[in-house]
This record gives sequence, structure tokens and C-alpha cells, in this order.
Amino acid sequence: ASQLVSKAHLREGVGSSPLVLHSDNGSPMKGASLLTTLYKLNVASSYSRPRVSNDNAYAESIFRTCKYRPDYPYKGFSCIKGARAWVLKFVHWYNHEHKHSGIKFISPAQRHAENGNDIMKRRKAVYTAAKAKHPERWSGSTRNWELPNSVFLNPEKENIEFTKLGR
Repeated sequence: ASQLVSKAHLREGVGSSPLVLHSDNGSPMKGASLLTTLYKLNVASSYSRPRVSNDNAYAESIFRTCKYRPDYPYKGFSCIKGARAWVLKFVHWYNHEHKHSGIKFISPAQRHAENGNDIMKRRKAVYTAAKAKHPERWSGSTRNWELPNSVFLNPEKENIEFTKLGR
């Protein structure tokens, strides 16, 4: 687990960005070598609470997205090779094609490559031109074209209050 996290951290070039690794309470995720690695990489640990079925919102969210795909194999897979191939295809779709509402309907790959602001500028230009051409179609301004700095599935109370304050 320690090597996997180290390689992913290096590959993704996150540097000193604050990160959180959420996992179950399994012993590999609480082992000394992984915890030391996380400390060195400035990655905080987060664990699911025992016997709390909805505690891992991130996993639950991805499972729901996965199960609602039109090509989801409801009858299961005939072999492990088929399962792995389907998951690889799903992960590519999720990261490169699926537009996420929490990040203003751009893909994670676009956000990760820092293309989000350019996409938002182009969208704003299209809407501004459409509003100028047909102002009767708008009762007020268009939408907010600013990308959020952080996205939460289950925001803590303090994060909700910061959002209300515009921070």
C-alpha cells in the first residue's frame, strides 16, 4: 500500500497539495509503513467508522455511478479478465468523458489538466452572445461560471458555512 501511494503521488505530481486518503479500517491501511509514507507526503488519513453503512460517501457515490451505466453487467462477469476490462473502460469514461456536476460539468481529466477555466470562459462567451441576441429568454443573469476550489460529497458544517460566506 505504501509503494502504491508513493507511486501515485509522484505520478500525479501533486507536490505539497493537501490530500486526504479515505479508506476502510483494514490493517494494510493502518500499518506503520503506510502511515509513515502518508506523513512524509503530507497526506491525511481518513477512515470509515465501524458499523456505519453510509460513512464512505465517496465509495457509495462511485458504486451508484457504476451501476447506472447502460453497459453495467447486471448478470455478472464470466471471468476476471472480463471484469478487469469493464472496470478499465468505466474508469476511462468516468475520468475523461463523464461531466461531473460538482465541477460545473467538466471531466476530472479536464480539471486535472487545468483546462477548466478555459472551458468556462468559452461557455460564458456562448451564453453572453446568446443573451445579447435573445435577451427575452433570460429573466436575470446567466449562471455562475467560476469553478469551485473544493468539492465535497458530504460537506462538514464548517464547509457549508464557508460556502455561504463566499470563502
